[in-house]
Parts: sequence; C-alpha cells; structure tokens
Amino acid sequence: MRNRLAAGAEITGPAVSVFWHLGELGEGQEWRVTLRTSESSRDRLAALVAERHPWDSPEVTATPIEWCLDTYAEWVERTTAAPE
Repeated sequence: MRNRLAAGAEITGPAVSVFWHLGELGEGQEWRVTLRTSESSRDRLAALVAERHPWDSPEVTATPIEWCLDTYAEWVERTTAAPE
C-alpha cells in the first residue's frame, strides 16, 4: 500500500485450502487479498506481489471491471498514479 500501486486492499480468511504440491495432496490455511489497482499499475503490482510472496507460484489474477461509478474509477486512477 505504501508504494501506491494499490488504491485499497481487502483481506479475508483464514480459509481452508486443499491443493496439489510436488505431487502430494496438501491442506492448509490461506488468506485472500483483493487489491484494487489501475490497469497502468497492474503489472508492477503483480510483480511486487510475486517477488515478496513466499510461494514460488502464488495465485495472482486480475478481474476486469465491467462497470463502476465514475468517482470510484477516478479515485483508483488518482491514487495509483505514478508520482510526477
């Protein structure tokens, strides 16, 4: 958040996670972090998350926004804009 690549974050969990890893079935706890960012900051934010995450292949995905209030879109763009 301090680097302003995301305008906001929502953290939910813990959730039970069941997964395959190195050929074995595993179970553990996970937390979902939803980061609100702009298209122009998306790739830099994804790279930062991947770099700092303890897993080799963290789930980093993007969900396009089909519609939102103009004021919300402006807030996200303004908040994540690169410093001049």
